[in-house]
Amino acid sequence: MLKEFKQFALKGNVLDLAIAVVIGAAFGKVVSSFVADIITPPIGRLLGNIDFSSLFLNLSSTPVRSVAEAKAAGVPVIAYGLFLNSVFDFVIVAFALFLLVRQVNRLMPAPAAPVTTKECPHCCTMIPVKASRCPNCTSNQ
Repeated sequence: MLKEFKQFALKGNVLDLAIAVVIGAAFGKVVSSFVADIITPPIGRLLGNIDFSSLFLNLSSTPVRSVAEAKAAGVPVIAYGLFLNSVFDFVIVAFALFLLVRQVNRLMPAPAAPVTTKECPHCCTMIPVKASRCPNCTSNQ
């Protein structure tokens, strides 16, 4: 059983997938930092010095000043600012993946055109693939 697991784990597809997951997790952290530290501060500044991560809706009568304070006190809140940061993260990751796939598709060779004709084995003329009889020598295909 250990030998089979080793063969499975060392297959190219499994290793490629593992590497992709690790790189994807690291990329996600970079994008989250990019959004939280670079994208949202200028947007918040343009909108009147708003810090998106501190936007929340208090669902109780207990007054709190921040999402962190609410979580520490166990006060229920709707942290829509954190949700907006997550939406920004998603949009940036989706756009980056779109650009990556677009470039990979450009590098890939164009798919071969579908075959529409074949050679008659009797008279060596080209006939449609769907033909059941050659129009030139009338042999059965």
